Amino acid sequence: MIIEICVGSSCHLKGSENIVNLFRDKIAENFLENDVVLAGCFCAGKCSRTGVTVKIDDEEFTGLTAETFNEFFKYNVMKKLVEK
Repeated sequence: MIIEICVGSSCHLKGSENIVNLFRDKIAENFLENDVVLAGCFCAGKCSRTGVTVKIDDEEFTGLTAETFNEFFKYNVMKKLVEK
């Protein structure tokens, strides 16, 4: 699984650095280092009013925040890895 986090100026201002750290922590906590590649990307062109844009494999998500991160990770990372 490849997870790309937008670090463009808009997402940076909306907390992309924090989102990167949350992903790093959850990946390590769940021993997923061999299953997940975490990368940054410059502007994904999907800017929204709140949150950060994230791409998982070929699917893009907008509006990710620290408050919605745990549920997002559960359904869009853990669940998809189990289904593979």
